[in-house]
Amino acid sequence: MKEIKKVFARQLRKGQTRAEKIVWELVRNRKFRGLKFRRQHVVEGFVLDFYCPEIKLGIEVDGGIHARRKDYDALRQEVIESEGITIVRITNRELLDRKRLILEKLNNTIG
Repeated sequence: MKEIKKVFARQLRKGQTRAEKIVWELVRNRKFRGLKFRRQHVVEGFVLDFYCPEIKLGIEVDGGIHARRKDYDALRQEVIESEGITIVRITNRELLDRKRLILEKLNNTIG
């Protein structure tokens, strides 16, 4: 099962959404506070859009599908947070309207 999730994560990296590409450009190559982020990182069988292992921070970019699967997302977030990971959620709309919003949310979360 773990290998299947890794293959799935690789596919997601190749097919990033426009919003995910924006976030990746903002955090890749240690552009944000010198922190290393990974794309489509598997945690407890779930795939986080972005993850920084140094501070145990996940970023989730929520598109339209998330509105239809709130129960699944809540369970998924609970499991991931039980591993000590903080998740910052941002919607596609928020991100596309105001690209720097993700950096503000991250700064507020990290402190």
